[in-house]
Amino acid sequence: MTDNTQTKSEPPIISQAELAKLAGSPDLVEAANALLDKNIERAEKLCRKVLKADPLNVNAMCLLANIGTRLGQYKDAAHLLERCLQLAPDFHTARLHYANALSKQRKYQNALAEIKRVGHPVCESFMAVTLRANILSQLGDHEEAVRLYQTLTHNKQYPPPPRVFVSLAHGLKTLGKQDEAVTAYRQALIGDPLLGEAYWSLANLKTVTFTAKDIKAMRKAAADKHITREDFFHLCFALGKALEDKGEYEESFLHYKRGNMIKKRLIKYNRNRHYEDTQRLKAFFTPALFKEKAQQGDMAKDPIFILGLPRAGSTLLEQILASHSQIDGTHELSEIISIARRLGGKKSAPEKTQYPHILNQFEPQQLADLGAEYIERTKVYRAGAPYFIDKMPNNFSHIGLIHLILPNAKIIDARRNPMDCCFSVFKQLFARGQHFSYSLQDIAHYYKNYVDLMRHWQKTLPNRILLVCHEDVLFDTEAQIKRLLDFCNLPFEESCVRFYETKRAVRTASSEQVRQPINTKGFETWRNFESHLAPVQAILGDLQTDYKW
Repeated sequence: MTDNTQTKSEPPIISQAELAKLAGSPDLVEAANALLDKNIERAEKLCRKVLKADPLNVNAMCLLANIGTRLGQYKDAAHLLERCLQLAPDFHTARLHYANALSKQRKYQNALAEIKRVGHPVCESFMAVTLRANILSQLGDHEEAVRLYQTLTHNKQYPPPPRVFVSLAHGLKTLGKQDEAVTAYRQALIGDPLLGEAYWSLANLKTVTFTAKDIKAMRKAAADKHITREDFFHLCFALGKALEDKGEYEESFLHYKRGNMIKKRLIKYNRNRHYEDTQRLKAFFTPALFKEKAQQGDMAKDPIFILGLPRAGSTLLEQILASHSQIDGTHELSEIISIARRLGGKKSAPEKTQYPHILNQFEPQQLADLGAEYIERTKVYRAGAPYFIDKMPNNFSHIGLIHLILPNAKIIDARRNPMDCCFSVFKQLFARGQHFSYSLQDIAHYYKNYVDLMRHWQKTLPNRILLVCHEDVLFDTEAQIKRLLDFCNLPFEESCVRFYETKRAVRTASSEQVRQPINTKGFETWRNFESHLAPVQAILGDLQTDYKW
C-alpha cells in the first residue's frame, strides 16, 4: 500500500498503572519489563508459566494477548482477550487492548464500540484517546482524529511523547493544512531530535525545502550513536530528498541507496515468486473462463478502481474524478486484497495458496455474494455519491477477481514512464507494503511483470480497462479528463479541471502535489541520476519506450 500517513502513535505496550497491578506476581512484572525491553520470547515464556499455574489469571491473559498483538497475531490476541473479558468484564485495560486487536483486523466499528464501553477515567487515558484517533483516521474522520490528537498535545500535566505530534501532523497534512502540519512535525523534532520519521514526513510533503540548518541537524542525528535503526533509515530518505532538491545528486543517491538497503534487509520479497504469481494469474484467467462466468457477480456500478504502480499518478486521477459531483474519493482500500487472501486460505507463508483456482468452484451466487460483500464493506468510507473510487494500486493483480465479482465496475490503469516511475518508487519510503520497492532491480522486474499482466487483462477483457498515461495527463490535461469522464459515463464538470481547489482528505505521498495546478517538475527527473540507473535500463529494455499497450 502506498498510503504514507499510516504510522500512528501506537498505544503503549504497558502503562505504569498496569505494572502496578502486576506487582503481586513477580513473574508478570518480569514479563512486562521484558516486553518493554523487546524481549518478546522471555515475556511470552513467563506469561505462559503463570497461566499454566493459574489458567484464570486475567492479568497474564491480557499481557499474553498484548504480546500476540505485537507479533501480528491479531485473531489469537482477540480470542484471548474475549476470554479475559468474560472472566473480568470491568477489566478496562483489557477491553482497550481488545479494541486495539479488533482495529488491527480492520474491524473498526467493533473496536469503537468496545472503547465506548470503557468507563471513565480510563476512556480519557492516553491509550484510549490515541486508539480512538487512530481508528477514526482509518475511517476517514480526520477532523475528529486531529481534535483528539490535539487534546493530547495540549495536555501540560502529562506531556505526550513526540510521536503524537507526528500523528497530529499526518492528520493535518491529510486535511490540506500544510503549514500547521509542518509546525507539528517540527514540534516533534524539538521533543526528539533523532526522530527520523518527522524529518522524512517533512520531506514527503514534497513542498518543504530544507535549510542548511536542517541538513546539518539531520546529519548530526544520523551520526548519533543512540539513533534507532528505524529513525536512521527515515533520515536516509529525508537526506536523499534534501540533497536532491539542492542538486547534490551523487550524495543524494548514496543516502537513498543506504536507506533502501536497510529496508530491504528488514522485509521479505522474492522477485521470482512475483513472476510466478503473475504467470499463474495469466494461465488461470482466460477468455474462456470470463465467458463461462460472465455477468455472475454483483451488478453494482458504484466502484471505480484506479490501479497500477505506486508513484504513477493515481492520486492525481483520483483527485480529478473525486472533484466530480457524482463521485466520492476514498483512499487505498484493502478490501479486494483481503478477499483474495481469504480465498487463498493460507495460514502460513510456506503453504500453497488456493487463489485464484478456488474460483473455479464458485457458483454464480457465491460470486455475487463476494461482490456484495465488497460493496457493503466499503460503505463506511463513502459520503453518499452514486460512485466511489478505490485507489489501491496493488489491485492490478486482482482485475480478474474484480471482473468476476463486480462485472460493471470501472477499471482505470494509471501508468507512468518506466524510468520516472521506477526511480520515483526507489526514493519513496512507504509506510507499509510495497516490499518490491527497496531494490532498483526488484522495482524494474516488478514493472515488467505489471505491464505483462496488464497486457494480458487487456487481451482477455477488451475495452474493459482504460489506460491513462501520466505524461498525457501532464501535457494534455483537459482531453484526458474528458476521456476519464466518458469512460465513467459521466458528464463533464469544470470542477474536474480545477481539481486542485477541491477540499478533501488525501493520504498518499502526493497529497500536496494534487492540491496545486498541473506542473511538470517530476518529469524525467530520473535523468539526474542516470549514471546509477543502468541496471534498471538493462532490465526494462524495450519497455523504456514501448510501455503502453
